Amino acid sequence: MKKNNLITPEGTRDLLFDECRARREIESELMELFKNEGYSEVITPFLEFYDVFSGSPNGGMQGFPQESMYKLTDSKGRLMVIRPDSTQPIIRLAETRLKNEPRPLKLCYNQTIYRANPKDAGRDDEIMQSGIEILDGAGGKSDSEAVSLAVMVLKKLGIDFRFEIGDCSFFNLLSLEAGMSEDEAEEIRPFVETKNFPELSRLTNGMLARLPRLFGGEEVFNEAEKLFKSNALQMTLEKLKGVYEELRGNGLEEKITVDLGLTNKRGYYTGILFNGYAQGYGKPVLSGGRYLINKTEGIGFAVNVSAIAELRGNK
Repeated sequence: MKKNNLITPEGTRDLLFDECRARREIESELMELFKNEGYSEVITPFLEFYDVFSGSPNGGMQGFPQESMYKLTDSKGRLMVIRPDSTQPIIRLAETRLKNEPRPLKLCYNQTIYRANPKDAGRDDEIMQSGIEILDGAGGKSDSEAVSLAVMVLKKLGIDFRFEIGDCSFFNLLSLEAGMSEDEAEEIRPFVETKNFPELSRLTNGMLARLPRLFGGEEVFNEAEKLFKSNALQMTLEKLKGVYEELRGNGLEEKITVDLGLTNKRGYYTGILFNGYAQGYGKPVLSGGRYLINKTEGIGFAVNVSAIAELRGNK
């Protein structure tokens, strides 16, 4: 007897009428903005080889956990996945068919990703995303462009937003200064991310335990200047402060949060990280950062179109 022929898989749902209209409007608004800003659209396959996302020992990145991907095999028995992310397929494209295109390469996309979340996590497995990537551009200029465009997106969407900035270099540098192995650092990373102070106190009593407390407004930079001793930390702090000052100069001081404990378990991020939050939605509606994947350095962000459509539908 059929049991599942009248329901959708967990983490997915049907969209009807106004929901479809809201999603299409948002997609159209974002893609028009990206193209007007000089980004060229690409579409990558729904199916990719597992190797695209499995990480590389020498590629400067970690892969997606196996349990987070929907997997299947092709007719030759090769392991494939349903696309869990758009950045890594775009890197594959940039290093193959687009390898001779002038840099920086400015690309945009609008496509669905699929991630196998724990069924009690309350998260969608199917997410429509629109986003951009700036590949092999000058670091400071590209960072500024990506952050500015992210803020333009949040303004254009007409939501009451907050914008969070940080840099995973603080965690990476401090773990090196503490003499931690990669495995030791990865054990601590999630507790820094989630500001789990009891676990951090149990595992370390150094600057890493204090890092998540460097959170707030402009005063964070003054406090960090007194605590950070190395030139590398001071230089990273100065770069992030420059981004903050630029945002503040655009009248966004009340909307910006600085979080020096911001990091990410997906190990390809190497620098600035940023998130956009909308009132009425508990998770980021926009996320981005600087990364190194294979031999390509870039910065980009993705907008959770599904979330924005849901927020508009609830108004």
